[in-house]
Amino acid sequence: MINLVLIHGWGCDSRTWQPLQESFQSFASVTLIDLPGFGASPVVPEFSLDMVLDKILAQLPQDAVIMGWSLGGMLAVQLASRFPECIRAVITLAANLKFVAEADYPTAMPRAINRQFNQGFAQDPQATLKSFGGLLAQGDADERGLLKQLRRHDIGEVTDNWLQALQLLAELDNRAAFAQITQPGLHLFAGKDALVPVAAAELLKQINPQQEVKIVENSAHVLHWSKPQVVIESVARFLKENIAVDVELAPVLDTGLDKKKVAQSFSRAAATYDSVAQLQRDIGTQLFAQLSGNLPEQSSVLDLGSGTGFFTQQLAEKYPGSQIVGLDIAEGMLHYAAEQHHGISWLCSDAEILPIADNSVDIIFSSLAIQWCNNLPQLMGELARVLKSGGQLHIATLGPHTLHELKSAWQQVDNYVHVNHFQSQQALIASIDSSQLNLDNVQQENRTLYYDRLSELTRELKALGAHNINSGKPEGLTGCSRLLAFKSAYESFRSPQGLPATYDVIYLQASKIDSISH
Repeated sequence: MINLVLIHGWGCDSRTWQPLQESFQSFASVTLIDLPGFGASPVVPEFSLDMVLDKILAQLPQDAVIMGWSLGGMLAVQLASRFPECIRAVITLAANLKFVAEADYPTAMPRAINRQFNQGFAQDPQATLKSFGGLLAQGDADERGLLKQLRRHDIGEVTDNWLQALQLLAELDNRAAFAQITQPGLHLFAGKDALVPVAAAELLKQINPQQEVKIVENSAHVLHWSKPQVVIESVARFLKENIAVDVELAPVLDTGLDKKKVAQSFSRAAATYDSVAQLQRDIGTQLFAQLSGNLPEQSSVLDLGSGTGFFTQQLAEKYPGSQIVGLDIAEGMLHYAAEQHHGISWLCSDAEILPIADNSVDIIFSSLAIQWCNNLPQLMGELARVLKSGGQLHIATLGPHTLHELKSAWQQVDNYVHVNHFQSQQALIASIDSSQLNLDNVQQENRTLYYDRLSELTRELKALGAHNINSGKPEGLTGCSRLLAFKSAYESFRSPQGLPATYDVIYLQASKIDSISH
């Protein structure tokens, strides 16, 4: 497995890599570096280039691929130039060769602007950091949504080293170091960067033509937040093509689900679902309790992913004067629900392409459905579109820690995908921020069920229709020897209560932003 080292930029710490970290961990052993005085790293008396490089060098795993953003990218270039025996490849994001312009290097930030920023930070760090966040997001295709994400992200405690790091950033000149790099390199620039002129990309190509330079269009300086999937795909492709190690691209580039298989699986499970759905009932009940008490007459309520109609019926009883619609992608579920519950409109559709009019729904209730959606920004955009101004969105979904015991046990047996991939809380919040929705509340909890025998869990998942329908799963029957190895691996999780199966549950509440104030 590749050793991938990530170095953050100025004004943040290693937590800035959250949008990429989960995907990178699917094909690499990831080391997160906090620069001195940032994040969890202690303050140092002098934030000099030599001292900082020594601190990073002491944390490097053997044969590392080093990747840095902004200041971190400039430091990565220095490391690759000075210590080629330790660095296998270098990747930079939005990293100029000189951050501040000189007469012989004009394609950078003007010195007067840089001096004004540094003086402002020395006098009022918090106010300067707020304006810095705006610069990070400036130019992004969804600048407003990106800025909301960044402001929600904790930047950590400001220390004396932050001002010293700004001074180093202003002085650092990487032209000679970049020219000396002999390892494979990938250097991504943001097409709408407000801090690093995109024209700098051409200068890198001229100084060292062996390095790969790529421009990510319609993106801001904070590339890994602005266009995370483009960064992930670019890095994965670069490593596969340039490093003599297999990089499994499927988990990175193809995390989607086959919607047809999802629909077929749940359709087949319609008759057995309710008999084994106690966890689903408990989660839905907790979500249901968050709903507002009353709605005006003739309001519209949508149960997104209505399944057998259990909660659709409860919505009809709670809001008797409203139009209730149950929507599901599984036609078999809808047929079953229509036979059990009357006076409700049933609609077969993909949640990401809703056949519902704009600004027509007062409440969307969705319990354990959106984890089967591929494109979260598309989904949230659709939900925002159909909600009325001020309309409410209530979601319960599953996070990536779901059934981690099952995943861990299979990983000890083979490299196939046996457990469905679910999106992180961070990805969910980012998709809400990118839409015309305002996040009102988010909660997370782990719910653990226990079983005497592993076969009870696997039968239950099949009865729910929630067994493995992910891409990358093994085709055909699983051999007896692998099944025995899997069962043995799962037994290591047994506790006095039995064999655990953990569900990572995420609850989200959001509302449609008033179109007048938007």
